[in-house]
Amino acid sequence: MGVADMDLSCFKAYDIRGQVPAQLDAELAYLIGRAFVDEINPGTVVVGYDVRLESPMLAEALMRGITEAGADVIDIGLCGTEEVYFQTFHREAQGVGGGIMVTASHNPKGYNGMKLVRQGARPVSGDTGLFAIRDRAALLPSPLAGEGLGERGIGYHGKITTDTNKAAYIQHLLGYIDHRALKPLKIVADPGNGGAGPVMRLLEKHLPFDIHYIHEQPDGNFPNGVPNPLLPEMRNATSQAVIEQGADLGIAWDGDFDRCFLFDAQGRFIEGYYLVGLLAETLLAKYPGGKIIHDPRLTWNTIEQVKQAGGIPIQSKTGHAFIKQIMREQDAIYGGEMSAHHYFRDFAYCDSGMIPWLLITELMSKTGKTLAELVDERMAAYPCSGEINYRVDNVHATIERVLAHFSPMNPKIDRTDGVSVEFDDWRFNLRGSNTEPLLRLNIESKRNTDAVLSHKRHIEYLLRSAD
Repeated sequence: MGVADMDLSCFKAYDIRGQVPAQLDAELAYLIGRAFVDEINPGTVVVGYDVRLESPMLAEALMRGITEAGADVIDIGLCGTEEVYFQTFHREAQGVGGGIMVTASHNPKGYNGMKLVRQGARPVSGDTGLFAIRDRAALLPSPLAGEGLGERGIGYHGKITTDTNKAAYIQHLLGYIDHRALKPLKIVADPGNGGAGPVMRLLEKHLPFDIHYIHEQPDGNFPNGVPNPLLPEMRNATSQAVIEQGADLGIAWDGDFDRCFLFDAQGRFIEGYYLVGLLAETLLAKYPGGKIIHDPRLTWNTIEQVKQAGGIPIQSKTGHAFIKQIMREQDAIYGGEMSAHHYFRDFAYCDSGMIPWLLITELMSKTGKTLAELVDERMAAYPCSGEINYRVDNVHATIERVLAHFSPMNPKIDRTDGVSVEFDDWRFNLRGSNTEPLLRLNIESKRNTDAVLSHKRHIEYLLRSAD
């Protein structure tokens, strides 16, 4: 018997995510491993896992499934998602054709999941193989039944090689910056008891920075709360530490550190939106005339900064699978989302939570400017609301009713992702969540913070009326 009668709701549009063990357990992890090999035929698979308490157990079952389907495994142990991406593309010539990271990123305790990539660290999402893997898993025999090998494993049982050496990854990260240009900045690093601490300690040996750590030790019990700096309540500790230490910069990460969040010397959290433009500008100085991918939620500042730096801005639908695909098609040097996902051509178009802060510290060192000085003018030029979530009964109907209110005013309307409504002096994007009955609202204006607040109140009134 396979898992056809089990809950497969952990298979989402972009990854696998669910509660353990109700939606994801060792048996399903094993079957996912077998189905991944049958669908992708990867040869060798890189497997890593985050700090969550259930992750080693799920990774072990996953690796058993992979090897019993006839593929080999390189077990890189406790790591960040980007380390699986790196090892997958870095070892491609050695026969690595896929990678799986066991992680639930910033989800609450009790959740876990997997992020899957194929050869070259290309994402495996719903329309590029993930749902096919789900359907294969549903038909496979349970490991408890003791049945034989997978489709490609007849006569061959794959082997597991453990390799936790991070040296090649660390050297790759250091290759993005000019070490000689770096100044001895003081930095607060807050891994949030996730996986970023060990990597920071390895990078620290090569950098002139004075790094003060808080919440450093990886701990799946999350004694200081689940690391998700997008939540305002999870920023206070980093902010306070920056002020207390007199630091030049604060950095915080989510649990699998594929996103980083920056704080200026005053402990102020810097919206990810403004970092997209800043990173685009930095990379365009290295690669003049390059293409930059951005999402539709907040756009004016990014577009202006990219054009001023001689680059070409290109809009993509929100989401890593869409952005990575367009980056490959356009050979874009960088892609950025306001949600703190930053993608780099030289990182196989994947997102990294380590490369952004390295580039920003290089920029601060070269210009002699503080982070505040680098972003204040942009924040004043294009103030924004940040992303605001609303729970509604019918996402699509609510969007259409809000749009019907503004349409007679003849705005520019773009439906790349949800709906973007643009006037001469302000714009907003309203889009549904991919996973919950939520509407996500983003507003920006031209040099008018009060307008952002008044338009927010107006749209909230329309949302209540529509609902």
